[in-house]
Order: sequence, then C-alpha cells, then structure tokens
Amino acid sequence: MKWPKRFAQISPNILDLPWKEIDYCSIDLETTGLNLKRDEIISIGLTQIHQGRISSKSNFYQVIKPTGHPSISSVLIHGLRSVDLESARPLQEVIPNLVLELTGRTLIAHAAWVERAFLAEKFKGTGFTYPNQVLDTASLARACGIKALESGKEPSLEFIARHLGLPVYSPHHALGDALTTAVVFLALASDLERKHRTNREAGLTLQDLFDISRHHAS
Repeated sequence: MKWPKRFAQISPNILDLPWKEIDYCSIDLETTGLNLKRDEIISIGLTQIHQGRISSKSNFYQVIKPTGHPSISSVLIHGLRSVDLESARPLQEVIPNLVLELTGRTLIAHAAWVERAFLAEKFKGTGFTYPNQVLDTASLARACGIKALESGKEPSLEFIARHLGLPVYSPHHALGDALTTAVVFLALASDLERKHRTNREAGLTLQDLFDISRHHAS
C-alpha cells in the first residue's frame, strides 16, 4: 500500500495553534511483559480527540497474534489467553491500519516509553519513523503536581484518573486504557491551561504541551 508521508513527523505549522484545535490520538498497548527481547504486543487500543472532545466513534481496537504463548502472569493481568489470540492477525499485518489511524494526529500515551520501545522498531521498513514528539500523561500529571505514592515511580494511569475524580475504563484492556488516557489528558491539559493563563495572556499551545511534557519527563 502507499504510505501517507505526513505521518513521519508533526508539521511545524500546528505547533503554535491552541491545543484544543489539534487532533490527537491516545494509544495503549498491552504486552506479554516489558522485556523487549522476549515479550510481544498482544493488543492495541486507540481513542481519537477532535476539537477538545473524545470521538468514541473512531475508536480502534485490535488483538494481536504473538509468535509465542503469553505467560500465566500476562494472562492474569490482561485476560488474553492463547486461545483468544490464535485467530488474530500478526502485528505486521496490523501496522498499515495503525499508521492510517495515527496519520495527521498528535500522539498521546501514558508512560510513553513503553509504546515507543515496542513500536518504533516495527515501523522500520515502512518508510516511517515513530513520532519523535509524544505527549506523555505521566509527565503532564507531574507538571500538575500529581506524583506517585512511591518515590521514583511513574504515577499510574488509574491513580491519576482517580485523583482527578475521573472514571477508569476497563484497566489493562488496551482500548479501556486508551480511553482513560484520553480523558486524563483533557483534564490535565485544561488544568495546565488555567495555570498558564495566570502567567501570560495567550492560551496554551501544542508546543507548550510538548515543552511541559518533555520538561517533566522522568
């Protein structure tokens, strides 16, 4: 298939736009573990945000067939057994769909290093690179003064949502976590904009969010 070239990086033309005018896509991966040499992606969930509102009609969810069997610990966390995955498509067959879903949208993830670590390599050979700028809700939460109970650890997605009084959608399910990430992002960005306006007249831009996310990265 012909790959859309604009996916490779975010257009500089949109960086100075108000953050609510940007189209976003929150992503979550469920994996068999966090060992990059051994573990694999077993499901992907995406939720889109348009003009500051979640567009649930555009949700994307795909179970992925791994090359091996998920461990018992993985099954206990995600509930995805070998029998649930055997009829799914392998990741390389899903990548084209994933690229099309992400094209033209700014990516959001919680503890974004996980998605980058597992996906960046998979885009090689397609002519595209994983976006070099991703908004991390863990970083934005730290910017809002929300910290994990244990020092040195990322604030979990569920912890942040409950701290903000927001619903938690199907934890450890890729689409549920992608939806929770989207809801958390909107709340955090709105809070950051209120604080931002006390410092200067202009509203919060996409570039501002990138700067904040990068500054508060762990």
